Amino acid sequence: MKGWLYSLYAVILAIVSIFTGELVTFIMLGFILISLLNIHSTLKEILKINKEKVD
Repeated sequence: MKGWLYSLYAVILAIVSIFTGELVTFIMLGFILISLLNIHSTLKEILKINKEKVD
């Protein structure tokens, strides 16, 4: 997925959280999303390094 798609998800969640009054939940989901993106990028880097070592 591209970065713009994550932004779209964040905007949709923001709109829903404003209507439901769950702003704290929106903020916590944002932190979780950022953490998962960092983990994902780190795992991709490790995979790239491991593939280079095998070749």
